[in-house]
Amino acid sequence: MAATTAGFAEKKKLPEKVPAYLIKEVIDGIPVYYKGYRDVLSKKKNPEDIMADGLLQFVLKSWIAQLLFTGLDSSKYWIGVGEVGSHLSHKNNMAHDLAVFEKSVLPANKITNKYADVPAKLIVEIDTEIEYGDDQPVETYVHLKTQKTLDFGTEKVVWIFTASRKVMVAERGKDWLIRDWEKDVELLDGVTFNVPAYLDEQGITLDDSTAG
Repeated sequence: MAATTAGFAEKKKLPEKVPAYLIKEVIDGIPVYYKGYRDVLSKKKNPEDIMADGLLQFVLKSWIAQLLFTGLDSSKYWIGVGEVGSHLSHKNNMAHDLAVFEKSVLPANKITNKYADVPAKLIVEIDTEIEYGDDQPVETYVHLKTQKTLDFGTEKVVWIFTASRKVMVAERGKDWLIRDWEKDVELLDGVTFNVPAYLDEQGITLDDSTAG
């Protein structure tokens, strides 16, 4: 189910009327806005109203980060949480919910305040609250971002979609898989997760108003 970047050769410049802080990412020069950015521009909402995680996303992100910190070898990996910046190429800057880098690929002497310019080994994304370019479908954004991340050198990208209760696993050189989230999913080096099992353990019940 791999996506293609064909048809995106003609790119537009970032709209001058939209301030940079409302742009989450840039893919092939096309801005990816935080969902609801138009309400901020029209003064109906404040920036913090649209840029922060919802509680479910916060809980899942914290839990998966804990799994990674506990289960992975800290001498081998850096584990990043919370819009980890990645500079793939000119006009391609992305932000990831969770990213795991091999220290052999990202040694200590390359740690700066800039975005990472080497591929993560694993990327995990939880939902997506964005508006892509001139109202491109969110599915297009998900597929394009995933494909570009894999092409950059990342081995595995995992998406968790809370509204549909699905998990997408995309690995380099393999067919992408979409599966029900009731099944265990391996992240890296034997570290697995199961969303509904964790939510049951924590006493969290989802309904249509809870899922993102």
